[in-house]
Amino acid sequence: MAAIFSRGANCIRNGVPGIRLSHAQAACREILGSELEGIRAAGTWKTERVITSKQAVNISVQGQSGQVLNFCANNYLGLSSHPEVVQAGKEALDKYGAGLSSVRFICGTQDIHMELEEKIAKFHGRDDAILYASCFDANAGLFEILLTPQDAVLSDELNHASIIDGIRLCKAQKHRYRHKDMEDLEAKLQDCKNARMKLIVTDGVFSMDGNVAPLPAICELADRYNAMVFIDECHATGFFGATGRGTEEHFGLPPGRVDIINSTLGKALGGAAGGYTTGPKELVTLLRQRARPYLFSNSIPPPVVACANKVFDLLLGSAGFAEKVQANTDRFRSQMTEAGFTIAGENHPICPVMLGDARLASQFADAMLAKGIYVIGFSYPVVPKGKARIRVQISASHSFEEVDYTVEAFKQIGKELGVIS
Repeated sequence: MAAIFSRGANCIRNGVPGIRLSHAQAACREILGSELEGIRAAGTWKTERVITSKQAVNISVQGQSGQVLNFCANNYLGLSSHPEVVQAGKEALDKYGAGLSSVRFICGTQDIHMELEEKIAKFHGRDDAILYASCFDANAGLFEILLTPQDAVLSDELNHASIIDGIRLCKAQKHRYRHKDMEDLEAKLQDCKNARMKLIVTDGVFSMDGNVAPLPAICELADRYNAMVFIDECHATGFFGATGRGTEEHFGLPPGRVDIINSTLGKALGGAAGGYTTGPKELVTLLRQRARPYLFSNSIPPPVVACANKVFDLLLGSAGFAEKVQANTDRFRSQMTEAGFTIAGENHPICPVMLGDARLASQFADAMLAKGIYVIGFSYPVVPKGKARIRVQISASHSFEEVDYTVEAFKQIGKELGVIS
């Protein structure tokens, strides 16, 4: 080994000379460095701003004097720092400890985990639910267990990366239909009419554009071709629909019409971490036996579980959250459209302000921060080339005055940068 590292270039970490790199390591670094420079040259470099406060409407950002308005979080209900939610986490830390140091089936299940799964199933009107460390894990665990080579899965082309990766793990026949194109979906259903099981897979709300899956039409096709329906509700649970039950409720479909729902605890439902699958008892039971992300990952830490439990208590015990989110959304979208901006999406709290150019999106976001408003420019590969945007996200915690102030800032910068006249 010493002979290997005697060749190549010196390695310097934090200004201190270290071991000499092998030729292979030096070549790898050169390749990666060239790729990184390409990202910078394309104007798509993503800089992580450092927040020095709790997640809330008003946050402190490193390098900025005073607090800034946060319009770029998935904190749709403003519950990430809600006093009752935070207190529940503190009490659980004292009672249950920081973590279980184990997976669920060994010694990683506590009573609060079971309580949370019961509340999730009750909230969605399903038989049962199973918790994961994230919804990415929930999507990674489902398809491989449910579907065999005798089955078929039909997925919207713009589904979330976690859905795409989860489907890759299964051995079913794979069909990708054009985004929200029901004619193409029907053609794909006809192609796999002889499959044992057929599963239509879609995001409820597509997070990059804030548009909504045509769920009634999907369910109609599912009935016609004897297929099941799966939706990922990460950008819908808790705030979309009259009482926050998501896309199903948004369209007035009966609870339980969708066969399987995956969602997250890391956005509207407390904002910490965790995901879940909810649906038929038999499916959830099978996932407990075989889903790899469940069997081989530590259980969710008790303070996170307790925070989510409190969030569901708030959602099950009171109304008003979803109405406030929608009122703020309507106000922002109408004023921005009137000002001349192009806002993508379908009246969802995700409000993409379309700019097109990646450099412009980054420049625009920096100018907004200078005015005390935290937003981020999205560009390739997060969104397609030529589709760069500022993705504004509305929360129930925003006041009308804060929404109006943000719109005025957009208008001022938009005129300065030639986006609007």
